[in-house]
Amino acid sequence: MRVLGVDPGSVVCGWGLVEGRSGERRYVAAGTIRTAAIKRGPSRLKKIHEELIRVIDEFAPATLALERHFIAANVQSAFRLGEARAMALLAAAERGLELFEYPPNEVKLAVAGHGHANKEQIKYMVRRALAIDSGEALATDAADALAIALCHCGRTRPAQFVESIERNRPDSRRIAP
Repeated sequence: MRVLGVDPGSVVCGWGLVEGRSGERRYVAAGTIRTAAIKRGPSRLKKIHEELIRVIDEFAPATLALERHFIAANVQSAFRLGEARAMALLAAAERGLELFEYPPNEVKLAVAGHGHANKEQIKYMVRRALAIDSGEALATDAADALAIALCHCGRTRPAQFVESIERNRPDSRRIAP
């Protein structure tokens, strides 16, 4: 399963792709969408949307994982963040991706073992978990996006494992919900 993690931001939006199979996770790609040079407003949102669509089309993830909540220092920051999140939601909907959202503390707990880990700790643990060489450039926002994708891989693996056992057991009977 290929997961696209997105760390939304109106100035810098991080994205990261992780492929998870049988408890193993593999780094695919990561990057950032930078809009600081663009005048505020719809042009920034358009660039975020277009770049996310490009990433989805190039790497064909099955799922998009996104941070759910964020407490902004002020209302205007919260609005800008919400707009960037909306572009990720729209891109997922347009390309038919499953969408999952995780609160920041859950992502930090899944990746660093501590729900209040700082950005450097997250970056370090993402590099370790995905065997990304320390010499390879990895922006903080891209590392955060990879952490979101890793969180999703960790959350979905047990359910998929149980489902595969049920599917392969000769005497299993599925009961429709």
